[in-house]
Amino acid sequence: MGSTDGPDLTGVLLRPAGPDDLDAVVEVHLTSRKAAVPAMPPMVHPDRDAAPYLRGRMAAGETWVAEVEGRVVGYALVDGAWLDHLYVLPDFAGQGIGSNLLDLVKTLRPGGFALWVFESNEPARRFYRRWGLVELERTDGSGNDERAPDLRMAWEGTDPMAYLRTQVDETDDDLARVLARRAALTARIQEHKEVPGHEGRDPAREAEIVERLVATAPALGTEGWTRILEAVITASLDAAERRA
Repeated sequence: MGSTDGPDLTGVLLRPAGPDDLDAVVEVHLTSRKAAVPAMPPMVHPDRDAAPYLRGRMAAGETWVAEVEGRVVGYALVDGAWLDHLYVLPDFAGQGIGSNLLDLVKTLRPGGFALWVFESNEPARRFYRRWGLVELERTDGSGNDERAPDLRMAWEGTDPMAYLRTQVDETDDDLARVLARRAALTARIQEHKEVPGHEGRDPAREAEIVERLVATAPALGTEGWTRILEAVITASLDAAERRA
């Protein structure tokens, strides 16, 4: 890995970014992002938006730059347990700069970190897999600006079990909030049904829900989603009856 306090044998200096590095970081970001098309979908925001966006991201997170002979040629931006950006100028790709930056991030976040990568960006996925990251989750892209399917990849840190259990705990917390909201909606619906409660269940409607859930998360399969939905509906109706 390149030194964090001076040039290493390859002539690469890794150092924390300062406010004066904004223009160089913007150049790396825009140049690298455009060169990655079509592996990455084209940017949907104009170039002029890059500077204010990156200024805010750099202020909120932790940014390190890779410098060669005084020129910033790559950067990594970390925010909490997320590696938000890792870009290297195309002319300097394949020289170990990206792996140096990634190795630095591992040192900064020994407990593990995650990142998002477009599903179509096989070069980046291959790079991250080569350095020990795993693919944990796929989305349809509805949560990103490009509306392109993406993957959550993670480096599981020095204690993978601890990292994964933390992720499970966070997911369970999210799940609890979602299920509480669904239970509240189920209770409200009962007030509008001619036959409320378990007797008023609609098998056709439930089959439609299962079909939609399978389309969103096919890994769980029809049988799996049927069991999950049955448990959710039963528990929600039971809770509604207790409140009534």
